[in-house]
Amino acid sequence: MRIAYLTCLAAFAAAPTQFAGAQAQYPVKPVRVIVNVTPGGGVDNVARIAAQHYHAVWGQPFVVDNRTGAGGSIGVELVAKAAPDGYTLLVSSSGVVTNAAIRPLGYDPVRDLAPVTILTSAPYLLLTTPSLPVSNIKDLIALAKAKPGGVSFASAGTGSIIHMTAELLVTLSRTRMLHVPYKGVADAYPAVVSGDVNWIIGAPVSSLPLVRAGRLKAIAVTSGTRSKLLPDLPTVAEGGVAGYDVRGWFGMFAPAGTPPAIISMLNAEAKRAFQAPDVTRRMTAQATDIVVNSPQEFAAEVKAEFQKWRDLVRKIGTKF
Repeated sequence: MRIAYLTCLAAFAAAPTQFAGAQAQYPVKPVRVIVNVTPGGGVDNVARIAAQHYHAVWGQPFVVDNRTGAGGSIGVELVAKAAPDGYTLLVSSSGVVTNAAIRPLGYDPVRDLAPVTILTSAPYLLLTTPSLPVSNIKDLIALAKAKPGGVSFASAGTGSIIHMTAELLVTLSRTRMLHVPYKGVADAYPAVVSGDVNWIIGAPVSSLPLVRAGRLKAIAVTSGTRSKLLPDLPTVAEGGVAGYDVRGWFGMFAPAGTPPAIISMLNAEAKRAFQAPDVTRRMTAQATDIVVNSPQEFAAEVKAEFQKWRDLVRKIGTKF
């Protein structure tokens, strides 16, 4: 009896070591990296940088699988419901949090996803049609207050991160402006360029070429501090909107319950991938910062953002 007890005790003592050893062999088969947008965009490009690096380091294919639909939630739900073994990952924009905050979806970003890291981050730009008689945020707010409902802003769709970032400005500045939703930035930008709509929130990678060509006018960045890559642009907060701070990010997740050792491995190699000189140069050219923070820091950010956007939706009472 005593021998059996000691044998059992030894087995339990060895179990953590054996489990850690199994994780050290990860990955032993191909890994699916779900991207919840179409190929070719910023999220997709960042996912492929990570996937190519993981393949080079570990020898197993990391296959990028673009799963679009329902505002990106179809792809997110696939990951949220996948086995928590490290063989299904998600790379998404911060819309993964915003979308879940504004309407009931088949996942909860805090409960159902295990954050690995924010890969890259960038402030959005507040862009106006060149003919709009404003040169800064104070001018825009003054114009909106002089013409309640007469100043319009475009978005890439109701409830999108671009829409909610704009609504936050309208709410905090206590103004009333008209929201004009489009099916995507490909439709929204031309409307602002032509002057059909007055302003829009845009990502640097897609909007800077239009700014440099003189087709859009950038008057502020949405982050709490000035961008190191666009230092001449003031923040929205500097324009008098206290507490305004929004940055877009592209992050990696695994299903909730994925072993911490696997999360740590993915995080460490992502850091190596995005610190490579050629990747740094590419991101700098797009006015994008490389982040690669810890899983714990990312988890705290997801939780805080989820609460912020839910609070905004309750305040404005928008029906999505």
